[in-house]
Amino acid sequence: MELEEAYQAIRAEGAELIAVSVDDVDGARLMAEHASASFPILADHTHAVTELYGVFNLLGDGVSAPATYVVTKDGDIPLGHVGQDIGDRVPAVAIINGLRELQGKDPLPTEPVL
Repeated sequence: MELEEAYQAIRAEGAELIAVSVDDVDGARLMAEHASASFPILADHTHAVTELYGVFNLLGDGVSAPATYVVTKDGDIPLGHVGQDIGDRVPAVAIINGLRELQGKDPLPTEPVL
C-alpha cells in the first residue's frame, strides 16, 4: 500500500497519518491487517466523522468518498482533496510535498531525475 510505504516520510514532516473507515472496529481492524497498515485507522461506523467532513455517501455508494485532508493542531484545513470517484486518490508524494510546502521547504521530486 502506497500510504504505508510513505508513512515514515509523512511522520518525518511532522504529521500523523490517520485513515478513516466507515466499518465497525472489527472491519477497520481487518482492513488494517489486509493493508499491513502501521498507521491508525479510525472506525467510523456511525459516519460521524465522514458526515462532518461532507464525504459520506457523496458518490451515492453508501461509503465515504476518498478524501485527504491536512488538519493543523488548531483544526484548520490548509490542504484537502475529495475524490470524484473511488480511484481518485492523492498520491503519497503529493501529501508529503503539501506538508513540505506548508513548512516552506522545497518539494521532493515527483519524476525520476536523469
